[in-house]
Amino acid sequence: MVFGTLKDLQDNLAPRARLLGLDVGSKTIGLAVSNSDLTVATSIDTIRRKKFTKDFETLQSIITERNVGGLVIGLPVSMDGGEGPACQPIRQFGQNVLDRLDIAITYWDERLSTSAVERFLIDEADMTRKRRGEVVDKMAATYILQGALDSIN
Repeated sequence: MVFGTLKDLQDNLAPRARLLGLDVGSKTIGLAVSNSDLTVATSIDTIRRKKFTKDFETLQSIITERNVGGLVIGLPVSMDGGEGPACQPIRQFGQNVLDRLDIAITYWDERLSTSAVERFLIDEADMTRKRRGEVVDKMAATYILQGALDSIN
């Protein structure tokens, strides 16, 4: 089920269930998981996209292993706050998950999340371009999920 607000999603989670943050791209899906208190997001992995069925199997395994009760999926809204063409494949991804799994989903405005993470990795962590490419998606998922958790709390 898709929830319009984080509060509605939180109210429908099982006790101690975690949230999984997703930064869905055309080539990768960055993943981050919350603690069971829904206060801290931690990056966990990046899925290299193949076919949806294969991507879903990996996601489902993580959901089961980590007691995930809901997904927070980054939605690339336009700078003016509207939903442009980039949002459609993300919403379709969410619907594809819902077609196969009964789980709570909400979407979170991810405007500038990847660029904020890139800036941090360049300015603060002084990472090479190659290393940044390896971690940026899961860190963007962490940025998205942490923003959602901060909004809840």
